Amino acid sequence: MSYVNLRNVHKKYGDVDVIHDVNLHIDKGEFVVFVGPSGCGKSTLLRLIAGLDKLTSGEISISGRTVMDLPPSKRGIAMVFQSYALYPHMTVFGNMAFSLDLQSLPKKEIQERVLAAAKILQMEHLLERRPAALSGGQRQRVAIGRAIVRNPDVFLFDEPLSNLDAALRHDTRVEISKLHEKLGVTTIYVTHDQVEAMTLADKIVVLKDGHVMQVGTPLDLFNEPQNEFVAGFLGAPKMNFFDGVVLNVKNNQGLFKNEVFEKDKIRLVSSEKIDNDPIRLGVRPQHLRLVKSGPIEGRITMIERLGTETVVELISKKNNTPFRFVTSGSFGINVGENANFNFDSKRAHLF
Repeated sequence: MSYVNLRNVHKKYGDVDVIHDVNLHIDKGEFVVFVGPSGCGKSTLLRLIAGLDKLTSGEISISGRTVMDLPPSKRGIAMVFQSYALYPHMTVFGNMAFSLDLQSLPKKEIQERVLAAAKILQMEHLLERRPAALSGGQRQRVAIGRAIVRNPDVFLFDEPLSNLDAALRHDTRVEISKLHEKLGVTTIYVTHDQVEAMTLADKIVVLKDGHVMQVGTPLDLFNEPQNEFVAGFLGAPKMNFFDGVVLNVKNNQGLFKNEVFEKDKIRLVSSEKIDNDPIRLGVRPQHLRLVKSGPIEGRITMIERLGTETVVELISKKNNTPFRFVTSGSFGINVGENANFNFDSKRAHLF
């Protein structure tokens, strides 16, 4: 049996359905990331697991026991919120020890747990400070430490890095990854940032409008998206899409054709397509190849030189379809000029 199970989980607010019959199985020790755009239901799903919201219907079990009728404190979970929610009048030690004090644990055990968590997070020197004397990253570490001391069965993170600047987000993301590797606790993490999802997760759950669009490893979702939404959401810059029709449908492959170009033996994402059906070709910007003469020709509208890579914005010359090209090498063509591209059929998808 999986460690965390969601069976037909459904949630309504009034007449509005926000979570639609979600079924999900999370194994012990997995790091699972819920990702999707704002309003997709990822935080609501996390709150249902935590017990902060009540199910409309369905079942949630943690470590083999159903938890729908249990309060959050009895579910074996510890949650880290987007807001640090630290007590300003307490020291770091006091903040981390507070939940243990409420459980009336012996003072010696409380001290041992807090010191152990502080050592893991490299915060021993901060224990006597108050939150006002801490940086944003240090405050977030205190919030994580407050969760660690509870020795939970499951960690729940609700967009914990959203309030940090880019450099701190990266550093704290690395710390969370190392923490999971060290503790091995089942972790469910909510974010709208697909970079966080790709770098942290053992398994990603992509949500849209309360529906699970796809579940899988980061590379599975990146290389073999099951639908256009997943393909467009994961990956930066986002995947390029070109409209056309499919021909020569056979063995889950087909030929893509539009008024500009055609390309054969591309993977069909939908097995229901037949010849002459309208279809969209998806090609990632990183998978386009710059050539002297190729099937895709575009006029360059913008060039972003980012140091490690160059992102080129273009418009298809004949049908005005915008698309992007990414290269780690030099790019010697200027804005306003034309460029030609080809691509490997094996790395493209027909949606």
